[in-house]
Amino acid sequence: MNKNISTLYNLAQKETRKIIGLMSGTSLDGLDIAYCEISGAGENTAVKILEFETINYTEDIKTEIRKVFAKKTVDFQHFALLNEWIGILHANMVNDCLQKWNIPAHEVDLIASHGQTVLHAPKFLHQQEKFPNATLQIGDGDHIAVKTGIITLSDFRQKHVAAGGEGAPLAVYGDYLLFSKKGENRIMLNMGGIANFTYLPASLNASDVFVTDTGTANTLIDIYTKHYFPEKSYDKDAEIAQKGTVNQALLTELKNDSFFKKSFPKTIGQELFNFEFVQNALLKTNLKNISAPDLLATLTQLSAETIAEAIQFVVQNSTNRLEDVKIYMSGGGINNPLLVKGLKELLPCEFQKSDDLGILSDAKEAVLFAILANETVAGGDYNFGTKKGIPSVTMGKISFPN
Repeated sequence: MNKNISTLYNLAQKETRKIIGLMSGTSLDGLDIAYCEISGAGENTAVKILEFETINYTEDIKTEIRKVFAKKTVDFQHFALLNEWIGILHANMVNDCLQKWNIPAHEVDLIASHGQTVLHAPKFLHQQEKFPNATLQIGDGDHIAVKTGIITLSDFRQKHVAAGGEGAPLAVYGDYLLFSKKGENRIMLNMGGIANFTYLPASLNASDVFVTDTGTANTLIDIYTKHYFPEKSYDKDAEIAQKGTVNQALLTELKNDSFFKKSFPKTIGQELFNFEFVQNALLKTNLKNISAPDLLATLTQLSAETIAEAIQFVVQNSTNRLEDVKIYMSGGGINNPLLVKGLKELLPCEFQKSDDLGILSDAKEAVLFAILANETVAGGDYNFGTKKGIPSVTMGKISFPN
């Protein structure tokens, strides 16, 4: 037997595994690195975060990624080079953290690398009949495995697409295994660049679990903050937006996009929600001279209303009442007081953070990919039924260090 296969087999038999989860989202903020101790698998999964750090991307890194990010036409050589470069970059960040934490690489069983999303193209968006749903993340797993000396699982989203999904949201799998609670209807709401949520029924029935993207969360707010204020990467504490007034005509035009009328579940990215998306709405409403505070206030309200309306639709179609649902928030959006205030005004639910369930909200997505890797190596069977968007599959390509 190949020694790497033997190592993997032995890992699957262990009671606990030390797994590093890596996550870099569409906001391009940086790399979240969560060093986890995971015991069990399936519905018996338990996680302890041993170490966590976010390493911010430099402006140089962001610039290189933006050359290909959500673009239909790119420099193909640059794209190929970037795939390798991001893999090496992420590996070096892991090595730096392990050195800082005084943890030798041989103590780490696995790395679960999400990679850097550069294109998300569900079929309803690309509208090319002969081509399927597609999504693409770069940051080659082999480079991470070789540079760290640790078995690496990566490219998780491709199996989801191959099995009929759109490649997102993947949080549903870890959400179900970690956060389901009998007798309590829960929504795990993640507000990163794009907002998505998992509905976890009080029955614990996997076939009743639901997940979807809702649209923009921070993406448009961040894009236009940087447009008006190049020195800022986001509207910290909604300081700018809170000085503005929501423009109802613009808000209505933004919400008129066909994406918001598309049936659930659905997924999306900056391929739709980008600078031009807002510019087109400004042109149609003759608001090209709108002030920065008014525009950011309107974009924040857009996020709040579209998230709330999606939650209302899904919960009401589950025969439950909104008052009987608890919402646990994570992602950068929880630090936007205007966005959170808008959600609380629109939804009669109890709001908490994922921190209240024992998982740091900033670390949640990285932890969930560590869980996906744990399921691939040691998991059993669970059945999410035949509903669209949640194929019952294991995910992740395995890269050996030698």
